[in-house]
Amino acid sequence: MDKTSKVFVAGHRGLVGSAIWKNLQEKGYAKLIGRRHNELDLLDGRAVQRFFDEEKPEYVFLAAAHVGGIAANNTYRADFIYKNLQIQNNVIGESFRHGVKKLLFLGSTCIYPKNAPQPMSEDSLLASPLEYTNEPYAVAKIAGLKMCESFNIQYGTNYIAVMPTNLYGPNDNFDLERSHVLPAMIRKIHLAKAFMENDWTAIRKDLDARPIEHVSGKSSPKEIASMLEKYGISAAQLTLWGTGKPLREFLWSEEMADACVFIMENVDFSDLTKEKTEIRNCHINIGTGKEISIAGLAQLIQKRVGYGGKIVFDASMPDGTMRKLTDVSKLNALGWRHKIEIEEGVNRMYNWYLE
Repeated sequence: MDKTSKVFVAGHRGLVGSAIWKNLQEKGYAKLIGRRHNELDLLDGRAVQRFFDEEKPEYVFLAAAHVGGIAANNTYRADFIYKNLQIQNNVIGESFRHGVKKLLFLGSTCIYPKNAPQPMSEDSLLASPLEYTNEPYAVAKIAGLKMCESFNIQYGTNYIAVMPTNLYGPNDNFDLERSHVLPAMIRKIHLAKAFMENDWTAIRKDLDARPIEHVSGKSSPKEIASMLEKYGISAAQLTLWGTGKPLREFLWSEEMADACVFIMENVDFSDLTKEKTEIRNCHINIGTGKEISIAGLAQLIQKRVGYGGKIVFDASMPDGTMRKLTDVSKLNALGWRHKIEIEEGVNRMYNWYLE
């Protein structure tokens, strides 16, 4: 890519896409193309075709996806596989038909088997069964990376798939039903503190900004208390899903974006196939290579928020995969390494949430 290239960032308003957009702007890319969902529905093949016909992007970051946490993944299984396959098929297909020079497809480390050896290397893909709760989403992402790989092999395209670990950062999703663990935990602990301190101004401000199942700051105290209780938030304690024992790796979204732009600027698919007798598993893990327990994360956030209440774990609820640590040796060898550790990231994240 050069600074005058037309670059389409699919999903430029989300956690991942907005971070990539900001990184590209800061690096001086002047011809960025983005569309909100109400301007371009990536599930609509004809609309995507018209968009590519009109804009003719030269480079594509496919950061758009239908995402959610463990509850959403397990509940809306059909949505997660269908919508993600549709988005990928439409964007990658039109990129091929319009001769896009390079495409970066963003997946997730949930593509790896539930019992993959730790840390998870790229070569552990498809070695054993996936984790059940997010299997439909994982299958869609595996299909996406295999589509990129297959187009490259058959047609000589330059599509690279990257698999980021758990991400968090500005523009994250704090919806308690659909968000990932870290932003959900930040919001729950923030609300638990306000509830414990009887700070209804803070509670109403939070719910006005992000209503929970149509309960807003304008709802009655009884309605609000009932809804918070549903999500484990009471004046006495905060209840979180699972045992707290699973270990998770977290990467600040703006660092993930920097890694993605670095790869687009410096790495070609041919660089990832050297010394391979069979061309497979050419995707790249993006992460820190470091992990923290869910309980440890809760304590870290509790300290930052200043919540003095009790946090308990409901072991009757699912934990998901016990470990999901990425092997980032390939990425490090290519020349990129993370800088922001989890303690600094949680502090930044809570500051952003408060603002």
